[in-house]
Amino acid sequence: MIIQSKAWGRSPRGRPVSRAFPAARLCGVAHSTSPPPRPASPGALAELLEEHAYLCDDGLATACFLALRMGRPLFLEGEAGVGKTELAKTLARVLGAPLIRLQCYEGLDASQALYDWDFPRQILHLRAAEAAGATDAARLEGELYDRRFLLARPLLRALETSPSVLLVDEVDRADDEFEAFLLEVLGDFTISVPELGTIRAETPPVVVVTSNRTREVHDALKRRCLYHWLEHPDFDREVAIIRRRLPDAADRLAGQVARAAATLRAADLLKPPGVAESLDWTEALVALGARDLDPDTAALTLGAVLKYREDRDRGLAALFDGR
Repeated sequence: MIIQSKAWGRSPRGRPVSRAFPAARLCGVAHSTSPPPRPASPGALAELLEEHAYLCDDGLATACFLALRMGRPLFLEGEAGVGKTELAKTLARVLGAPLIRLQCYEGLDASQALYDWDFPRQILHLRAAEAAGATDAARLEGELYDRRFLLARPLLRALETSPSVLLVDEVDRADDEFEAFLLEVLGDFTISVPELGTIRAETPPVVVVTSNRTREVHDALKRRCLYHWLEHPDFDREVAIIRRRLPDAADRLAGQVARAAATLRAADLLKPPGVAESLDWTEALVALGARDLDPDTAALTLGAVLKYREDRDRGLAALFDGR
């Protein structure tokens, strides 16, 4: 990362000059600036993801490949539990890069997402300087806003860490204000710190933005990204996902869970299950030594897949009424 600052450095006449500094030099952070490996094709990327137990279709593999090749953020939208967050985690493992996650929520602001100043350390520094007899107020003020007192939040950490995968999770839960300063980061991978200048990533992070579509995200943010809508997997793919992630599950049981999950998604439920719930359900059944998903076993383990009391009776009726 490069920091461009008007306050760092002096000319022979004592006037400020503009300089650019590598962030590693300022922060004492050692990191590689080599770009992450880039698979040669969407198929090659899909194979790498599958090696890490993430199975995706051609559309998702292509969107992910293009995001890597074009250096654009990937905006993933879809219902909860379809694998949006898991893709970012798996992509980080494939690239051998750290995952930096920003979990969005209502009221998220710049001090929690971008950076903040370490006020307690600044006060300690000020008191120590005063105790040592320091009298240069301008110098003290400059020292208080030195880079060592800057607390890097997820967005700034992603710019400082190269390579890295930045996951902006559930952006639809955040406010419009958050989207506004996220645009600056995703636009040219810079962060403006008034006291220091503009911080720019030497190597931009790989960015994955997810949304459950609880509200519409502004077009300006989506335009910065490549967009892909994630559907629930079809029956065969869901069985394959279950078997890949839970090899102790019998083929018959994996098929029964996948078929039951599809039935529940078609029912009038408050919270239909995603793939994550299918995996939880299968894991619970395997832990109980179940070989079949019969009505009694389903009733005992339904808490692994349905999270609302109102959905329990509806779910059992959808699964077993008429048998």
